[in-house]
Amino acid sequence: MTPAAPRALIAEDEPLLAAALQQELRTAWPELQIAATVGDGLSAVQQALALQPDVLFFDIRMPGQTGLDAAVALADAWPAHRPFPALVFVTAYDQYAVQAFEAQAVDYLLKPVQSARLQKTVQKLRLALIHKSQAATNSIANQSTATLAPAHTEAHTQALEPSLQRTVDQLRHLLAQPGLWPGATSSATSAPLAPALLAAQQQAPRLTVIQASHGSQIHMVPVGDVLYFEAADKYVRVLTAGAEYLIRTPLKELSDQLDPQEFWQVHRSTLVRASAIATVVRDESGKLHLNLRGRPERLAVSRLYAHLFKAM
Repeated sequence: MTPAAPRALIAEDEPLLAAALQQELRTAWPELQIAATVGDGLSAVQQALALQPDVLFFDIRMPGQTGLDAAVALADAWPAHRPFPALVFVTAYDQYAVQAFEAQAVDYLLKPVQSARLQKTVQKLRLALIHKSQAATNSIANQSTATLAPAHTEAHTQALEPSLQRTVDQLRHLLAQPGLWPGATSSATSAPLAPALLAAQQQAPRLTVIQASHGSQIHMVPVGDVLYFEAADKYVRVLTAGAEYLIRTPLKELSDQLDPQEFWQVHRSTLVRASAIATVVRDESGKLHLNLRGRPERLAVSRLYAHLFKAM
C-alpha cells in the first residue's frame, strides 16, 4: 500500500511570508500537502488538533499566542497515544536565539526562509517521519503483547508517546532558557545578560506583600497567605484560603520575584505554593491534577511540569 502523503500546517501571521514558505515547500518537498495555513496561535492549536498534520511550521511571534505558547498548549492537549507532529519554529530572531535553537532537536527556520536551509530542514523532517512510522509499527507489535499482560496496560496509557515526550522535553528546555522566552518579547532578541547583572537579579529581594487594588482600597496581601497565582486574560488572580484578588502584574514578572522553592510553576498560567499541595491525582487520560489545602478547586498540571511530581 502506498503511504499517505505527509501533511503540514503553517502558522504565520504575515500572509506574504506564509505564501513564500508554502511556495518554497512546493519545490523542496513536492509531495507535502499543506493542510491549512492560519494566522494566530489559537487557530494553530485548534487546527492542529482537528487536522492532525505530520509537520508544524510555527512562527515565533503571532497575535494572541506566540509560537512557543501554541506549541506548549498543543502538547498539553495532544492525545498521549498519537505521534506528535514534527515541529519547526520559524523565527526572525537574532543569532543568540538561533544558537539556542541549534542546541535543540526541534528545528528552526530563520526568516526570510532560504532554499538551501529549507532543504536541510526537509531532510530532517523526512528522516523524522520515517522514524515515526517505524516506531508506530513497533508500537502495534508491543500492544499485541500488552493485551496478554494487563499489568503493562496501565503503564502504557500513562506513558507519553515517544515523539510527544521528546517535544515536551524540548519545550521545557526552551522555556528554561534565561532571557529567551519572556513571552517572546523584545528581550528574546537582546544580548544575554551579563554575569554581574544576572547575579544581581538572582540576589534581588523576594516579594513579601502583594498590593491588590479594589475600588478605592489597596489590599496588602502577605505572600505567605497566597496559595496560588493564576493568569486570567489581562490580570493575574491571587488566591488565598479565603479570598481572591486581581492584579495587573504579568505572571512571568511575578514569578521572577518569588522563591522558586516556595512557588512551583505547574502550568503556563499557574504558580502554586508547593507546601499547599495536598494530593496529586492522575486522571484516566494520564494527566495530573492538584488538590490544595485550603482551596476547593482542582488545578491542572501541564505535561511540561509533570516531572515535578514523582514519588520519593
